[in-house]
Amino acid sequence: MTEKRTGNDRGAGGADAPLAGCAVLVTGASSGIGAATARSLARQGAELALVARRTDRLEELASGIRERGRSCVALTADLRDPAQARQAVEDAAERFGRLDVLVNSVGFVATGDIEEGDPDTWERMLDLNVKAVLHTSQKALPHLLRAAEEGPRGVADLVSVSSVAGRVARPHNAVYSATKHAVVAFSEALRQEVTARGVRVGVVEPGMTATEMTADPTTGAVARGMPRELWLQAEDIARSITFMVTQPPHAAINEILVRPTAQSH
Repeated sequence: MTEKRTGNDRGAGGADAPLAGCAVLVTGASSGIGAATARSLARQGAELALVARRTDRLEELASGIRERGRSCVALTADLRDPAQARQAVEDAAERFGRLDVLVNSVGFVATGDIEEGDPDTWERMLDLNVKAVLHTSQKALPHLLRAAEEGPRGVADLVSVSSVAGRVARPHNAVYSATKHAVVAFSEALRQEVTARGVRVGVVEPGMTATEMTADPTTGAVARGMPRELWLQAEDIARSITFMVTQPPHAAINEILVRPTAQSH
């Protein structure tokens, strides 16, 4: 069922906000970069669909966004399940009658040597970091292509959160790094397939960022001598994503690498 827009839906961002009238789906939105991105895009006028496993977290975030005058719906799904990942996209598009932006922010990290690694943990990283991105992206494409052709912006956006690990392979991080290399390669190939039809595809590659996913004090950057207070915050990455999707139609920012100032590599 398509949600009817009202004057109040324009919210604090106003009708002239860059994403006014645009429907945005953010995965992994219950915390960290996903949640920060949802708040940032709402301030730009977007209508939000938020996807993650933790319903209570999603509802709390959605309620806060609605209080600021934006339309927002929480969609509970386990994106390790391809059927749920694909259905979440359809539910978002049906709710708003369109889909203008997809932000793939879901992810999972576990470090360790290959020799003693846990294959179940590898599978979880592959399922969330790679397969979920493939399924949501493919399912979103018809809606994004339609938005680019028919929508007032004349463009649509698909942004996936990768990592510095998608550029630099390090010991004890092999599988996570492999998944993030895959996201970068997939995004570039997809970009070449759809950019001429108005769908901008990009990746944001954060360095060490303070989120729930990196809360383990044994994470590599700490061992290399970079204290947590010098890490990036989720809001830093959200600003980069917002910058990508609010460019004028003729400008595509395909890749942004964001490191803490103190992180050398």
